[in-house]
Amino acid sequence: MATDFYKYHALGNDYIVIDPNVVNFTINENAIKLICDRNFGIGSDGILYGPILVGEKIELRIFNPDGSEAEKSGNGIRIFSRYLVDAQYIKTNEFSLTTLGGEVAVEILNPEATLIKVDMGTVTFQSELIPVAGSPRQMVDTELQVDGVSLKVTCLSIGNPHCIIPIAQVSRELAVTLGSKIENHPIFPNRINVQFLQVLDRQNIKIEIWERGAGYTLASGSSSCAAASAAYKLGLVDDTVKVHMPGGEIEIEIEGDRVFMTGSVSAVAQGEFAADFLRDFN
Repeated sequence: MATDFYKYHALGNDYIVIDPNVVNFTINENAIKLICDRNFGIGSDGILYGPILVGEKIELRIFNPDGSEAEKSGNGIRIFSRYLVDAQYIKTNEFSLTTLGGEVAVEILNPEATLIKVDMGTVTFQSELIPVAGSPRQMVDTELQVDGVSLKVTCLSIGNPHCIIPIAQVSRELAVTLGSKIENHPIFPNRINVQFLQVLDRQNIKIEIWERGAGYTLASGSSSCAAASAAYKLGLVDDTVKVHMPGGEIEIEIEGDRVFMTGSVSAVAQGEFAADFLRDFN
């Protein structure tokens, strides 16, 4: 049987890998939406399209369930790294990947490639680099009006944009109720990922996540990096933080302006798309 797709999850955040070196069909927006649909397709939080081999570079394209393209995904990068090991593209423990959000360094921490560390790069709080509309400014502990309510938010980019809202108690209901409104707020021209942040102590935080283009999500690597970075910038946590999410935990280390993420990856399935399904792509 031919293999058209590979499905993995990282703490319940599931992605489907489609390898352009293996498949004989073209990916497009309609195909992405259909594959990610949990009723009419396979079902996933996104598509990882690669490896795209350009000389010595390994490029990865990341697509959201709505067909839009993401700059970076922490969980997606870990999952894709596991696939590269499984498919024997990579035979070393350290390598780098190129995403729209920049180059990332990856370290495989065990022989099974189930525990992976990623250098997610640098964080910026500068508004025009996130981007946030208006005059250039630091987006730290600033006010955002949502439905007539003033929220204290910190916004940043770690290769993709994030808005973090520290509150006393996080909940799924809060993320679902306000997530889309913040994601699509006119102040964010490219939309934004949203995290509701609860500080448990100086080494532990809890977050609920609304992902741009995907909606409510059980776990997110880049969201974990963003929330930990915001909490550190606000002086609420130390430089090593465990991030607790409904799907599980990720460890974040902050070294200067760089952020490192360590988390698990699990394989789920692999398979072939039926001819009927492929016809629906176009």
